[in-house]
Amino acid sequence: MKIVDVCEFYSPTGGGVRRYINQKLALAHRFGHELTVIAPGAETRMEKAHGGTIAWVKSPHLPFDRNYRMFWRAKDVWRVLDALAPDLVEGSSPWRGGWLAARWKGPATKVFFMHADPVAVYPQTFLGGLLGPERVDRLFGFFWNYLNQLNSKYDAAIVTNPALAERFAGFGLENIQVAPFGVERSKFSPDFYDATARREMLATCGLDEDASLLIAVGRHHPEKRLRTIIQAVSRAQKGRKIGLYIAGDGFLRASVERWAQGAQHVYVAGQINDPEQLATVMASADALIHGSAAETFGLVLAEALCSGTPLVIPDAGASATFAGPGYAETYRTGDAVDAAGAILRLLAGDRAIQSRAALAAADAQVFNVEQHFEKLFQIYERIAAERSTR
Repeated sequence: MKIVDVCEFYSPTGGGVRRYINQKLALAHRFGHELTVIAPGAETRMEKAHGGTIAWVKSPHLPFDRNYRMFWRAKDVWRVLDALAPDLVEGSSPWRGGWLAARWKGPATKVFFMHADPVAVYPQTFLGGLLGPERVDRLFGFFWNYLNQLNSKYDAAIVTNPALAERFAGFGLENIQVAPFGVERSKFSPDFYDATARREMLATCGLDEDASLLIAVGRHHPEKRLRTIIQAVSRAQKGRKIGLYIAGDGFLRASVERWAQGAQHVYVAGQINDPEQLATVMASADALIHGSAAETFGLVLAEALCSGTPLVIPDAGASATFAGPGYAETYRTGDAVDAAGAILRLLAGDRAIQSRAALAAADAQVFNVEQHFEKLFQIYERIAAERSTR
């Protein structure tokens, strides 16, 4: 099957999207498919990459982030689609790229891959604590109407977590299919535990090795609620010695550093680009604490489970689906007081027992990368076959 992914957030300097698309390009051929990714670029050209093809379409930079570009002229994208004549087209965002794929006049099967929950990312993050999540969702009814209009142009929608499927279905999206993301399991394991690295991380937090070590990993972005995490750890420190080691970067970096400076035993490490170092950080912590209730999958949480690392997580969104007995504690989303209690409950447990429970949960519910794409391409094949019989 010839598949074309209209992916407006693929960039040579990108992060998670670039890694995912590169994996997709590399594995499509293995499952018998020919994949081309249409992406906005500095010039219009075709590039062989990772076993597939990238069709760059000349496009302007995004005004607020020059790492990325935005599709401009619809006809430029449609011209590439006409030339490729795919069997299946994927729209990868609810914004311009999604509409460009949806409005192409070709006969291909069309699938809509929802990589984000925009209402959860911003409105729920900023207003949920004040108004309540249900009221926020109602206030943004216009967005759900917009999303339903876009989704109606496609033969199916793809999400990566059952919680997101349930949420979107509740607002009217139809024919939702679930293809959970996969983790590079060989790169995350308790085998990466390093007592020296743990001591060094605690030392950066100003603590000795007898203290407990929490880590937070992710973008410095409002949806990650890093301020709530820091406040929760500060409260929990009244009950025991705890250090918080924050890995990641983003446009809120200056704010995160300011919040850390106003707290005790909190260290902002910045982005960790070395995969083995990240695996060591994951496996060597006593627990990972997470703040986002807007995850569409929760890749960091899956990686932590594969590392045998217990979790402190919010009770909403895809994050909550990683909770389970023996290795995780949940707290009310955005509530630092409740999160502090969850931290203390988890740290009172036996780390070795928690690690075994986390690994068992990973084995039961976390796909590897190949399993994700096998599931995804199976869904594509089925949808295309069903459409051909209509």
